[in-house]
Amino acid sequence: MNNDIDVKALPTPCYIVDERLLIKNLETLNKVQERTGCNILLALKGFSMFSVFPTVGKYLKGITSSSLFEARLGYERMGKEVHIYAPAYIDEEFDEIVKYCDHIVFNSFDQWKRFKDKVKNAGKKIECGIRVNPEYSEIETPIYNPCYKYSRLGVTLPNFKPDELDGIDGLHFHTMCEQNSDTLERTIKVVDEKFGEYIKKMKWINLGGGHHITRPDYDIETLVKSIMFFKDKYGVDVYLEPGEAIALNTGYLVAKVLDIVNNGMNIAILDTSAACHMPDVIEMPYRPNIIGAGKPEEYPHTYRFGGLTCLAGDIIGDYSFKEPLKPGDRLVFCDMAHYTMVKNNTFNGVNLPSIALYTEKDGIKIVKRFGYEDFEGRLS
Repeated sequence: MNNDIDVKALPTPCYIVDERLLIKNLETLNKVQERTGCNILLALKGFSMFSVFPTVGKYLKGITSSSLFEARLGYERMGKEVHIYAPAYIDEEFDEIVKYCDHIVFNSFDQWKRFKDKVKNAGKKIECGIRVNPEYSEIETPIYNPCYKYSRLGVTLPNFKPDELDGIDGLHFHTMCEQNSDTLERTIKVVDEKFGEYIKKMKWINLGGGHHITRPDYDIETLVKSIMFFKDKYGVDVYLEPGEAIALNTGYLVAKVLDIVNNGMNIAILDTSAACHMPDVIEMPYRPNIIGAGKPEEYPHTYRFGGLTCLAGDIIGDYSFKEPLKPGDRLVFCDMAHYTMVKNNTFNGVNLPSIALYTEKDGIKIVKRFGYEDFEGRLS
């Protein structure tokens, strides 16, 4: 975190996004667009902070959504291309989905047959696609692997129906998670071998998300080569829809130490929660970095950080510090823009973190605070 962001000026807990870092990521993504002619979309499932949509919209082609609400948010708050994919669409919602979206991807041919007439009668051009499952993925964490055995996501080659492609403009696959472009290069060989004869009939192909394009060690040259493979061989437009790459390393979660207890080791209880405010810490799982902290025993004072819920497993991780911690000390968790705000919850009635934005023009601006009404409003 840059020194010009005064964490003491923030309420806690609080997410804060640094617009300068966001723009740096967007510029990297835009260079890929300029070099290849591809179209990069913001996947709202990873990052939906709409107060920065005007900035994102200056660089990217639009958004991709996984639900009616995400589609509406992208349509109303960014106003560029709106794509949608869902494992299945709810009949009562589809008329409204059609209002917001210009690209709709279906998870099965049965879904396509069920809704194709509504698409044709929409009164506007909507491009439709089918998601395919190449049955190839290099994701090691099963919960994030869309190609594991018995996956519900995408049409496998044995279930593909070439005689039902009339009205289908594109194919979509999503097989990656936080991976480099060498994985994409190997994946497209499988996709091409299995579905190439159908790709050549398409207007576009969507390479999905999971591309860690803005990571420092990411191989952009292999990404460019992979995109151009499809463009050169088939003459199709290419879409990518990362969510994480847009917001990667752009945001933080500022928290405060509430108490320190000892049960065989020092345990610091914070005013934030892994279960409520950074669920991927438990789901992925992973240990987020904290500014100024080291690994356990690296520095003289080691603590286990726990949340303020009653869930026994609400544990963030073990960290060490050069100086002892005390109640009131602030901690800054890194890389907390993506898959945090979109996944947080109010379990135990724990309040949601505030949301702040830092810009060169305005400095720190609190864009959202939450309270009891937000907790009560989702209950009955």
